[in-house]
Amino acid sequence: MHPVVASILLLLCSNVFMTFAWYSHLKELNHKPWLAAALVSWGIALFEYLLQVPANRIGYAVLTVGQLKIMQEVITLTVFVPFALFYLKEPLKLDYLWAGLCMLGAVYFIFRDKLG
Repeated sequence: MHPVVASILLLLCSNVFMTFAWYSHLKELNHKPWLAAALVSWGIALFEYLLQVPANRIGYAVLTVGQLKIMQEVITLTVFVPFALFYLKEPLKLDYLWAGLCMLGAVYFIFRDKLG
């Protein structure tokens, strides 16, 4: 498997854990003390790191750290928007579209040397 593909797949899985670690407590543990929510979130985040660290190491074999970071941010937004809409029941806003367009600009600028 190509390192970029492996990195993307690992980062997608990592981001699912990250998003749940960062935001699911707002829905599931909002009645618990913040310390309990933090401990549960740290437990979930461990799985995120077990995927994220190898993803970055694999990706760094063929990408710059800047390219890895922008790729991570695009994946984060790709995972976060459905999570916010379907899990947290947030309303769909045009702001997600604008943020996505800004990310496309970032992707272009950080990867443009590989495009030509």
